[in-house]
Amino acid sequence: MTRLALAVVVLAMAGCGPKRPAATATNRPIAPEIGQPEPNQPIASEAPASQSADGAPSGANAASPGIATSRPVYVEEGLASWYGPPYHNRRGSNGEIYDMHAMTAAHRTLPLNSLVRVTNLATRRSAVVRITDRGPFITGRVLDLSLAAAQAVDVWRAGVAKVRIEVLETPAPIDRGGRWCVQIGAFQSADEAAELKARLQRRYRQAQVLQFTGPTGEWLRVRVSDDDKRRAQALAAETKVDDGAVFLVRLD
Repeated sequence: MTRLALAVVVLAMAGCGPKRPAATATNRPIAPEIGQPEPNQPIASEAPASQSADGAPSGANAASPGIATSRPVYVEEGLASWYGPPYHNRRGSNGEIYDMHAMTAAHRTLPLNSLVRVTNLATRRSAVVRITDRGPFITGRVLDLSLAAAQAVDVWRAGVAKVRIEVLETPAPIDRGGRWCVQIGAFQSADEAAELKARLQRRYRQAQVLQFTGPTGEWLRVRVSDDDKRRAQALAAETKVDDGAVFLVRLD
């Protein structure tokens, strides 16, 4: 066999190897809180979460005994995706460092640090995770899992799967209170985002409108007066965009 033919065979064999699926929810960051460090800024490396012999998270990342069998206080079904690099080791919405090897997830409206049981409706695999971040900011999706959680419930290879979300424990009421805002994007044009920002600021004079850049384009975050949920819901309902989408987001 000639050298040229041998090189072609080697390259063809290399192309047949297994490929890791890419994270499917590159839709962050969320704009920084007032007085908070900006999310997705690199943080000094921390040791990964400790794990038990079977690979399950232990310590602070594991649910307390009995939680996994608790009756849910709220149930939701929808599409879940997952996120890993480049968000690993960067600050999440609850102020903690995001560890893609811990059992966590992102949700737009559940109170931060809620414990939820996630079940893949196709495979029936389930796991308990903690809500530490906000997202996904893709229309039609309700949950972004960490890499570890996605592997535990068979979402990692599929990329997106329909799941049941059962809320087991929350630090605050789901149906009342909270601090709320509206997030809009992603815009591919910074000028278009700036134009909408100016219109919103003129219409809602008591609101604070922040424009920032994320991996997928330009974003707007609108903080209504007193972070009131009803004001945020009304603004979200009244705001229409040709590029991107409008999301109601809980801050706390």
